[in-house]
Amino acid sequence: MTTTPTFAARLAAAVRDRRTPACIGLDPRRESLPATFGVDTTTDPQAVAKAFATFCREVIDVVAPLVPIVKPQLACFEAVGPHGMAALADVIAHARSKGLLVLADGKRGDIGSTAEAYADGWLAGPWAADALTVNPYLGLDSIEPFVKTAAARAAGIFVLVKTSNPGSKDFQDLRIDGRTLSEHVAAGVESLAARTAAGGPYGAVGAVVGATWPRQLDELRAAMPHAWILVPGFGKQGGRAADVRGAFDAHGLGALVVSARDVIFAHARPEMNAGLAAHQWQTAVERACRDMIQRLAADTPAARLCGG
Repeated sequence: MTTTPTFAARLAAAVRDRRTPACIGLDPRRESLPATFGVDTTTDPQAVAKAFATFCREVIDVVAPLVPIVKPQLACFEAVGPHGMAALADVIAHARSKGLLVLADGKRGDIGSTAEAYADGWLAGPWAADALTVNPYLGLDSIEPFVKTAAARAAGIFVLVKTSNPGSKDFQDLRIDGRTLSEHVAAGVESLAARTAAGGPYGAVGAVVGATWPRQLDELRAAMPHAWILVPGFGKQGGRAADVRGAFDAHGLGALVVSARDVIFAHARPEMNAGLAAHQWQTAVERACRDMIQRLAADTPAARLCGG
């Protein structure tokens, strides 16, 4: 009898295969697309959605040989309405066709049957993403439907623990019974991750911890040894490769480091766009993606993925 590898195992295999923990965020924004798309001033949702789909497919074509996973930001597509959601389906299908894992960044969270519906739709239903970001604010019971579906479908979830935005300190750093709120959430995540590890080092439940909080990242990695950590905030938000070292295990695994705007809109970065014509924006994307990979290899345990 054969069994489907767990999400944690598939993710580890993909990271080893590409020799990098880099995750590219797909956050299309009308005003930031290369000028060749011609939608910077249009308000026609169908035209914008078509541009988003084409742009993201062409980004995927560049990064697919280089990274293990992409992270579509659902809000960017939802903002365009039904046409945007059709574009999202197109983008997810294209990513899969290129051998990429897909992490749907929707930060979903609710109770009871509504949580079940979110889990079924995004992890088992028509979207069938490999993983989904989840908001734990409603409590651990609100996460259980996602955990159940993820375990049954060999998918994964990433629970918000310490987010990268400056305002995360407003609630997540509040101290309760001697620990911060983020530390309480981390304890719950670790319990769920260990429960779903199926004999491996990591479970189906991971955590989101921002690169902009390197001290907390170190502490939270120690508190969640069985959880993959998704690390947003690298690049445009100020996170550096050196800031994310603590997210990794000794083998260079256990962490996914996210960059979106710095890579997909690299045509707007003079150092990446140097010498390129407007239609060569994909070359800028490739340069930026390779630069990210090199920085992570130079300054984090990810170097071990390359035999370093």
